[in-house]
Amino acid sequence: MTTPVCTSASNAATATAPARVPARATARTQTFPYPSFSSYVKARRPVLLRTARSLTANPSDAEDLLQTALTKTYVAWERIEDHRALDGYVRRALVNTRTSQWRKRKVDEFACDELPEPEPVPAGDDQAERQALHDAMWRAIMKLPARQRAMVVLRYYEDLSEARTAEVLGVSVGTVKSAVSRALGKLREDPELGFVRS
Repeated sequence: MTTPVCTSASNAATATAPARVPARATARTQTFPYPSFSSYVKARRPVLLRTARSLTANPSDAEDLLQTALTKTYVAWERIEDHRALDGYVRRALVNTRTSQWRKRKVDEFACDELPEPEPVPAGDDQAERQALHDAMWRAIMKLPARQRAMVVLRYYEDLSEARTAEVLGVSVGTVKSAVSRALGKLREDPELGFVRS
């Protein structure tokens, strides 16, 4: 597209002769669908981000990947002759960058001759039974009065001595002994904990 120019008679000779423009610059302006790198990024970023997300599992990693590929594209912007092929260039940069990241990743697993076997669990140590006992014990403890519950938790779950438990609760050691004794008696009589006694 040419812009009309008004010239005087004295400039007529120079106006008729077009200015010399290097052939490479003329060809480049004809193949630029995007006048600048920033206009390209604004126009094509959503499409390129979708491509990056298909290459990674994490959206944040996809944005980092796209940023790295766009940086490589920006560095090569002047060398890219056909700007209609920019998407292909950026996609190739995305794939190459992701491949490099994948190759440089830290490997936490190593090949070995023998597979490490887990230690055998003793026959009487069933995880499901232990969890059932734990749950039943907490339900029984929650039925205790608040003061007895606090003393049992401090004595047996927090592993405090009778003196330290008395100090924390602000009571005498004798009070702790008698309250814990009554609480243990109630726990022994709890029907939910009957399977432990059998």
